[in-house]
Order: sequence, then structure tokens, then C-alpha cells
Amino acid sequence: MSKSVVPKKDELLFLPLGGTGEIGMNLNLYGHNGKWLMVDLGISFADGGKFPGIDVIMPDPAFIANQRENLVGLVLTHAHEDHIGAVPHLWADLRCPIYCTPFTKSMVYSKLVEAGLEDQAEITVIPVGGSFSVGPFDIELVSMTHSIPEPTSLLIRTSCGTVFHSGDWKFDPEPLVGPHYDKKRLQALADEDILAMVSDSTNVMSSSESGSEASVRNGLIEVMSKCTSRVAVTCFASNVARVESVMKAAEICGRRVVLLGRSMHRIYSAARENGYLQSVAPLLSEEEFSYTPRSEVVVLCTGSQGEPRSALSRLSTDGFKNVYLEEEDTIIFSSRIIPGNETSIYNLQNNLSELGVRIVTDKDEHVHVSGHPGKEEVKKLYEWVQPKISIPVHGEARHLRAHAKLAGECGVETQIVAKNGDLIRLAPGKPGKISEVNCGLLAIESRRLVPLDSPIIVTRQKMMYNGSAVVTLVIDEDFKLAVTPQLSIQGVIDLDDEPDDFKETMQAIKGAIKLLKKTDMKRDEVVREVVSRAVRRHCNKRYGKKPVTNVHIIRLDDFFE
Repeated sequence: MSKSVVPKKDELLFLPLGGTGEIGMNLNLYGHNGKWLMVDLGISFADGGKFPGIDVIMPDPAFIANQRENLVGLVLTHAHEDHIGAVPHLWADLRCPIYCTPFTKSMVYSKLVEAGLEDQAEITVIPVGGSFSVGPFDIELVSMTHSIPEPTSLLIRTSCGTVFHSGDWKFDPEPLVGPHYDKKRLQALADEDILAMVSDSTNVMSSSESGSEASVRNGLIEVMSKCTSRVAVTCFASNVARVESVMKAAEICGRRVVLLGRSMHRIYSAARENGYLQSVAPLLSEEEFSYTPRSEVVVLCTGSQGEPRSALSRLSTDGFKNVYLEEEDTIIFSSRIIPGNETSIYNLQNNLSELGVRIVTDKDEHVHVSGHPGKEEVKKLYEWVQPKISIPVHGEARHLRAHAKLAGECGVETQIVAKNGDLIRLAPGKPGKISEVNCGLLAIESRRLVPLDSPIIVTRQKMMYNGSAVVTLVIDEDFKLAVTPQLSIQGVIDLDDEPDDFKETMQAIKGAIKLLKKTDMKRDEVVREVVSRAVRRHCNKRYGKKPVTNVHIIRLDDFFE
């Protein structure tokens, strides 16, 4: 396992630390001539059932943080959370310049303000289609389309070759918000001898094209026009084109829009700051919503993935002071289900159904299109770029394999299916994996970052599945029990309904202590281990659970010294 790698002058390296083998948490590194360039620094949402109390996870950047003097910059391809969300949490460990487009800068800057880093982090704004140099890398931003304004692919030029890093993209003929993809520039890449293409794999298994945002706007108008009560729409706040589509659809249907959710308000402000959403009708305040007729309002909110603290989650239960949903209202899920979020989304939809709210998804009406390319679009990009090497990223293992197969069918000489931590040499010589580096995950735990495999989280997981027990022992000067042990046990025994089971556990504790010799009773570590083992063994035999057990020891001789 490589602890530190300094790229040689005559080599070009690629190292994914996040987003390869998974969807989300993108963090990619390119190494050349002694320096490293980082592309994207994102987060993902944790599985609350697997990691209780953890909402957000991100890649561990320790590999590059330990040699940050060699990190020349961070380039952000676009402003989605899985590409920029970790910046306010990890930038202090990296302290490198940031490069991005104007809209992405607005989004990142607001996060840095919240983290108190706005005066420390240097952000250089690069226009869409612009170029700049940092260290041994010359970089050009190529305009693409996606579900957010100003997504860019990167042309990363070095003396060892040029890499086309696609970022997230699609070919949308009518993007509605932001510039179109630069078809002319993309077609010209075939003449530039592109060494490698590192590209999005999310929808590569889909035979159909991703579709246009313009068609979704028409679909929203059609659904809203049939509604006679309140309408709520939930989508990713960062999908500015979708936000505009909802607002335009509402206006056409004689409705006004109220925004719910902090990220929705942040996106709206960032979009307006950069010249987007200029032609939409004025927003409705939450107070105005409370007395506006039900047939004249639309709630636009976050929470399409069932996030427990989102605006929609709150709407599905208690509601807000002035904004709420009732029977005969309609909620439109203008988004897709991200794999892993099924349970939380279905629970949310069940809560809404209990309120009598009608639910509309993309399975029912045309209210969503993907922001990622289908197979035919990926083929088209390979036809234009014509790289020698294909490295699929931004996908689970099945997506990466399917993408690599497709690249081969498109005539790409070499396909490399990697995973996070694989150090890949692109040049010189035969491209391929040359080593591995340590990589892991960090979790936001309360107000701190901890490794996802830290004792804090592992113990919490064990407690969730096995319960917990606390035993208090008072040992006298003769190294015997001065009083009956005290036992508190949670998540294993119902003390009201199972008092005999509690007594049996106590007997197991007493029986274990009786077997200890006097010399053993003098040693806290021995007593703790024996009592803990007795509790876990008894509970496992009786209930199939091994509770996390703590043993507190009070020695009376300590009080009389």
C-alpha cells in the first residue's frame, strides 16, 4: 500500500479516491511532474439504517492532505453536492486554490461562508469555455449540459498526453437554463489525439437517451392543469432548469410558488445572482400561502430522496406553521430514486398517503428526465473524442463494467475498470494499475468528522442491533461485592413484561463473579472482561443478542485512603 506518491516528470497518473465503484462522493486526482491536480470534492448521503445518526459521508483525502504542498489546485466540474459538498469540510486540510465557473463559485462560496472559510479559500472564476494553467497542467473547460447550470468537461493537457474528464453530462437539445453543450468543440477533439477519457457511467445501462428538460416542463404543465387543490413539487434544488420549469408551469396554470428548504432558497439566490431565473414570477411567502386559495398555490421543496430533515419530510408529518398539505392535495416527485434511498422514499410516500395526498411520480407522468447520458449518447461522445484509453467512473461496479464493454465496442484500445484507491499510470508505456493507496470514508458526526469505521460509529451500530447493558459493581476492602450488582439493560429485555429474564441476567453476573479468585478481583480489567462476557454470553444464548456492555467498578478502599 503506497503512503505517498510523487508523480515523475515523464508520467501521467490517475487516482480516484471517491466516486468510482459508487455514485456520489467524487474525488479524482491527476498526477504529473511532481504535482497533483484534484477534480471535484463531493459528498454522499449515508444509509441511515446501516449508519444510525449519520446523514453525510465523504471520501477521506488523507493521501493528498499528507502531501498538500504538491497539490496545485481543485477544479470543480459543476455545483452538485456529490461534486462540491465536501469542500467546506475538507478544504482546511488541503488549502489549495479552487477553480470553477461563476454559478459553481456562488454555490461553493455560500458553503465556505457557513464554514467560516470565505476569507481563506481562494476561488478563481473561469468562464464556461475558458482555459487556465496551474502547475504542470493546462486546463480547458468545455461546455456540457446536465441538470444544473454551467456543467463542464475538462481537457487536461500535460507533456505526457491529454485527458478528457467528462464530469456529469448529457446531450440536451433544449436545456432551457444555461448554455448548450459545445458540439463543435467536442467534434474537434478527434483531431487532438486524446490519450484518455474519464467519464460518467451512471446511465450507461439505459438504452434510451436521457431526454430534454423542455419535455418535462410540458409534462408538469399537463399534470398541474388537472389539479384542483394544492400542488407540491419536490426535486433536487440544484436542478435550476427544473426549478424554473416548476415556476413557469405554475404561472401558466394560474398559481404562485412558495419555496421550502434552505438549499432551495440557496440555489434560487445563486441562480438569480448569475443571471438565471430572471423571468419567473415573484415568489409567494409562507405567510401569504396560508390565506391563498388552495387552487392557486404550488409548494416547491427539497426532500425527494426521503431525507429525514428535509422540507418534504416535515410536510409529510407536522407541516410548517403556514405551509402544509391536506387531503386532495397533490405531490409531484420530479426526480428519480437514487439506489439505496428506496426505503426512505417509500416511507415518506406512505406518510403522504396517510394524509390523503395524491402522489405523482415519473412512473405515472412525464415529470422527470435524467441528467446523465444513456448508452447512445455515450457512444456519440466516444465517436467525437476517440480516446486511446477509457476509464469509467461515477458508477457502481455493474455500471463501470457495462461502460468498459461499450467503450470497447466503440473502438477504444484500452478499458480500465478501477476502484477507489487504484493508482493508474496513463503514460508512458502500457496503461494500467501500478499500485493502491489507502482510501476510506469520513462521516459528519454531530459537528466533527470521524472515519466511518471509527469505534464511535461501530459501537453505535452494535448497540442498534444488539442493545446495550451497564453493570455497576461495588467492591469492598476484602475484594468482595459490597452490595448486589446494579444492571441497566436497554434494547434486549422489557423489564415490565420480562422481570424473570432480568433476574436470570443478574444471576449470570453473580455466577461469573463467584468464580473469580481474590487476585482476579483486584484487577479491574479482569473483572470487567469476565462480567462483560457473562452478560453477552447469557443474552446471546437467551435472546440471540450480544449487547454492548460497560462495567463500572467502584472500590470502597479508594474512599478510605
